[in-house]
Amino acid sequence: MHPQALGADDLDLADLRERIDTALAGFLRGPSSRVPAQSRHPGQQHDLDRTLVQYALAPGKRIRPLLCLIGWYAAGGTSSGAGEEAALRLAASLELFHAFALIHDDVMDESDSRRGAPSAHRAFAARHRDRADADAFGRNLAVLLGDLALVRCDEMLHSAGFTEAQYRAVLPLVDTMRNEVVLGQYLDLRTAGPPGGDAGLALRVIRLKTARYTVERPLHLGAVLADAGARTLEACSAYALPLGEAFQLRDDLLGTFGDSGVTGKPVAEDLRSGKATVLMALAVRRATRPQARLLRMYVGNPGLDEEGAAAVRRVLEATGARETVEQMINARYEAAVTALEQAPFAPGAALALRRIAARAVIRRA
Repeated sequence: MHPQALGADDLDLADLRERIDTALAGFLRGPSSRVPAQSRHPGQQHDLDRTLVQYALAPGKRIRPLLCLIGWYAAGGTSSGAGEEAALRLAASLELFHAFALIHDDVMDESDSRRGAPSAHRAFAARHRDRADADAFGRNLAVLLGDLALVRCDEMLHSAGFTEAQYRAVLPLVDTMRNEVVLGQYLDLRTAGPPGGDAGLALRVIRLKTARYTVERPLHLGAVLADAGARTLEACSAYALPLGEAFQLRDDLLGTFGDSGVTGKPVAEDLRSGKATVLMALAVRRATRPQARLLRMYVGNPGLDEEGAAAVRRVLEATGARETVEQMINARYEAAVTALEQAPFAPGAALALRRIAARAVIRRA
């Protein structure tokens, strides 16, 4: 069954997103409490600070902060009192961690664009094109920008106003999430290259790098902040893991068959880098010998042009790999929605999670 559009609920996603952005902007544009007084320049921001504000506040889905805040409500958090402000700051801090991850990811992948604009290292290189080492300088500045995003993330976390009990619950989970992201990125790098047929390994990368990081851990973080019990956390996982896998499977389809004008990234980039996706693994396992030769010739080839990419897409279609991935997305969507029906969540939060699930699997970007 394909997801259908859902009506309004008690938690307005656009309003939550706006409140997250307000909290993030207020923090980033305020004074940094952890910069030594003798190092500050009153009335001035250095280039990295300004760039981070622009990067973090650029339009985006804010999926991780949204899920964190909904996790807070799902576990019984309310809109009254100081508790919600702490939940907002925790949620917004995830966008800073995500900025760190994206900036470094683009450097490692040598990506030219992100969200329809030049990636950070490309933008820095263009800004300093008068230097003989502009490209290397741009990469170096992007690494520092990512580092700064991580520093600001920690600063926002540690100034969120948690109780001691909340710190003891939240910080170990933040560490777990970060370790999972690093391992997922490591496996992503290790498996890139000539196409292979190990769909199981590709799914493992998806679970670490997307299902846990994008959906499960944000929900868990919001829920533990509201003192969620084991049953609530298990329900978060039952929803999050299949949805996170569906989200990444859709992302992989968009990375090959999408419209770059909508996705904001070159459509053939995953093919050029040889990203190990379930889509590609299924095609390799099903390919005829001529099809397998074509995949080995083009996938992972930095010089891949649009004609070669179109030939790869035809193989992905002919082997049924694209259709199978669509079926996998729908099956995981159904599993996530079924989990919600049995979850001990506040009704408004459960309905908001249904809406997010639908948007995650039918999106075009």
